[in-house]
Amino acid sequence: MAKFTDFDLPKSLQKALDDMGFVNATPIQERAMPVILSGRDMMGIAQTGTGKTFAYLLPILKHWKFAKVHVPRVVIIVPTRELVVQVAEEVEKLTKYMSVRTVGIYGGVNINTQKTRVYEGVDILVGTPGRMMDLALDNVLRFDEVQKLVIDEFDEILNLGFRTQITAIFSMMKAKRQNILFSATMTEDVDDMLSDYFDFPEEVSLAASGTPLDQIEQLGYHVPNFLTKINLLKNLLQDESLERVLVFVNNKKTADLVMDALEEDHDGQFGVIHSNKSQNYRLNTMASFQAGEIRGIVTTDVMARGLDISDISHVINMEFPEVPEQYIHRIGRTGRADKTGIAISFIAPSEQEIQIEAEVLMEKELKFLELPEGLEIAEKLLEFEKDKKKMKVLLRTPKKPDDGAFHEKKEKNKKVNLGGPGKTKPRKTKPTNRGIERTRDAKRKKKK
Repeated sequence: MAKFTDFDLPKSLQKALDDMGFVNATPIQERAMPVILSGRDMMGIAQTGTGKTFAYLLPILKHWKFAKVHVPRVVIIVPTRELVVQVAEEVEKLTKYMSVRTVGIYGGVNINTQKTRVYEGVDILVGTPGRMMDLALDNVLRFDEVQKLVIDEFDEILNLGFRTQITAIFSMMKAKRQNILFSATMTEDVDDMLSDYFDFPEEVSLAASGTPLDQIEQLGYHVPNFLTKINLLKNLLQDESLERVLVFVNNKKTADLVMDALEEDHDGQFGVIHSNKSQNYRLNTMASFQAGEIRGIVTTDVMARGLDISDISHVINMEFPEVPEQYIHRIGRTGRADKTGIAISFIAPSEQEIQIEAEVLMEKELKFLELPEGLEIAEKLLEFEKDKKKMKVLLRTPKKPDDGAFHEKKEKNKKVNLGGPGKTKPRKTKPTNRGIERTRDAKRKKKK
């Protein structure tokens, strides 16, 4: 295993790493370093939790030189506001002893404050695609001095519908630049963008054995309905070993429902994060969780990608994600930095098919446990469960009628007339008056 001291980093950068307590480099950091230093375009394929942020920041900062410009020379694009804050903080920590101006921009906060910061000058700009486009269209942000473009969580950016903004940003930059991309999965959309906009990028990827999945124990429970899932969650949380927990659901309405249920038995121990919460509320909730002031967070997939939240002991999937790859991103929140973690999924009957797809994708099966003894099994279905049930019925192929008359008729239809002595004689038909008139007309013509 390579050490950061093997990378021959500048003293200022090495001192910052020492302050942070980092000694050993991860495989993706070791493999990305020579490619990025060579100046070639790079496409990195690695799961979350493998140290991707340092994999591109360290080689960029290794050859950093001061320049008297006020527009960004490095642009880092990420999919979410939380990830902007996290990456900007990492840049600031690494450049503690360097002269580098870092600015993070994202939606949901006052745009004028961000405009002022960009006006004052920026070297490394971190932002979401939407807010970058806003500032560029207002002629506040210029990309003509960009030397390196980094796009992190590229597949997620495209999944969120930011393709138009990304292509517009490309068109504003000079062609001579280095492109560094990281993606957890190689989708068709990612492949199309690479072929259209990048110059023969070199791929750097990690084998499945190098992913954090090896550090995660994956458990599951078969649960009949959502109210029983809530009962199971409360039951499991009685165990104090579930000390730092992320609880994932598929939408914000369900997140609020789970949060209300947890407040009954675990008041003040959990926070909730989803897209309807204000930016300040989300950042404060994350800060409280990082500081150990709350035990866990109920959230949607807004927290499934990229965010580096330390020492998560358990990830609980109250609902199984609708895309198999998203399951891997969720559970990757635990078992990070050579630590072990536990992922627990509550699987309803309607979720078993997608659970199997995820197992095939990982080439690994969940270990299913029996429901705890004495767990209250609810019979009532919530409205969204009823809707799923109705949809399943509508999608079912209608069966053919299964009655005696149907089969009797079918049997008759199987008879084949083979001809012979018993064959039916053709019925004689009387000529119609119209036929007789035609015959007369023909005879008249012959006489003429």
